[in-house]
Amino acid sequence: MARGPYAAIGTAIVAVSFSSIFIAWSSSDYVTIALYRLAFATAILLPFALRGGERLRGVSRRDALLMAGVGAILATHFTLWIASLKAGDVAVPVASSVILVTSHPVLVGLLSHFVFKERVNRTMAAGILLGFAGVVVIALADYRAAAPTIVGDLLAFLGGVAAGLYLLAGRRIRQRVSLTSYAFIVYGSATAVLFAYALLLGASLAPKGDVPREIGLFLAMAIVPHIGGHTLYNWALRWVSAPVVSLSLVGEPIGSSLLAWALLAQVPSGLVGVGGALAIVGIAMTAYASPVKSMETST
Repeated sequence: MARGPYAAIGTAIVAVSFSSIFIAWSSSDYVTIALYRLAFATAILLPFALRGGERLRGVSRRDALLMAGVGAILATHFTLWIASLKAGDVAVPVASSVILVTSHPVLVGLLSHFVFKERVNRTMAAGILLGFAGVVVIALADYRAAAPTIVGDLLAFLGGVAAGLYLLAGRRIRQRVSLTSYAFIVYGSATAVLFAYALLLGASLAPKGDVPREIGLFLAMAIVPHIGGHTLYNWALRWVSAPVVSLSLVGEPIGSSLLAWALLAQVPSGLVGVGGALAIVGIAMTAYASPVKSMETST
């Protein structure tokens, strides 16, 4: 088994676990946070995209349009998910939000199996179900706690659906487009869509509160969870099936919950612990049962 893709996924899980912490520390609107995060990530990739100009110019118009669509899906994912953490009275704790936003493995697994003909065997199916079981446990816990949080739960869940579609679309395009070109076009398109969302929702285009601190947090989001997290996921998509990459994202709630406990004083409930345990078992089962494609070409 080639270890590179799984090492990349492991590193990405650690990186993305910091995302919700940076978001919680920010004072800006949820759309503003998403906009600056993607804008900075696109700017970071710009010199690398220009250095590989031939590959970027070699992207077909069809693929460029498809990646623009993927960018729109990514923008929607971040808008919905960050709203679940920051949208006033309906905001939910970090643990609940990140578990629900990673509830897309069932959708990804089913579509990959029936639409893309990527076979999901029994062990992978069991892992997907175990991962999703943790999501159900968290949703039940939030339902008992307070009714308004159900709105936040729904936002996080819909953000998860968008994340699943993002991974599925990327899985196909990444077979023929280099990582740098793919990430630059997708992130740039997402930035444009988020700018439009900000105008439509009447969100502030300027950071709120301590501006230097906010800019620092936005840069941290772009570098750690985005470049160090999402871009590594995009690299792994070329070698690992979409259900595996999708389910591996369930590792984020575990890391995020521990970080929220340590840095935000948000102590996970016993039900969150049960859901986290189910998710970890599901990740292990799915990763073990899925083969990795050989790395016959460079990215």
